[in-house]
Amino acid sequence: MKEGEKLLRKKVCVIDGQGGGIGSALIKGLKDVYGESVEILALGTNAIATAQMMKARANRGATGENAVVRTSADADVILGPVSITWANAMMGEVTPAMAEAVTSSRAAKILLPLFQEKITMVGLSGEPLPHLVDSIVQDRIKEYLKDV
Repeated sequence: MKEGEKLLRKKVCVIDGQGGGIGSALIKGLKDVYGESVEILALGTNAIATAQMMKARANRGATGENAVVRTSADADVILGPVSITWANAMMGEVTPAMAEAVTSSRAAKILLPLFQEKITMVGLSGEPLPHLVDSIVQDRIKEYLKDV
């Protein structure tokens, strides 16, 4: 790389709400495997979620509807619970505009089957969160970050 050239890293958006525990687990796993070779953006539906994801070592973070809408449009990969694609999920923290932005984004989406809504999804395994995070970090995301 020549002097003055900017290294273009893949942008991975991790979106979470409520306490940010799912997003934090994803970010810690990604940092352990990929270090600084990817740019991890923490997008919280509230300030507590964003703060927790920043503590997990995200490169940058932002909170709220506009942050999710603007940033997800430019992402390479979006990670989070499946409920980030559902309007009014997470006790109303996921706005219709957020859900639309995530589902309309050109980014690859790798979603965890975790939610509190009264919805039943048939055919899912009952794996605990640490196993699901390992599956994403060690396997599922590789095809989208193969240039890293």
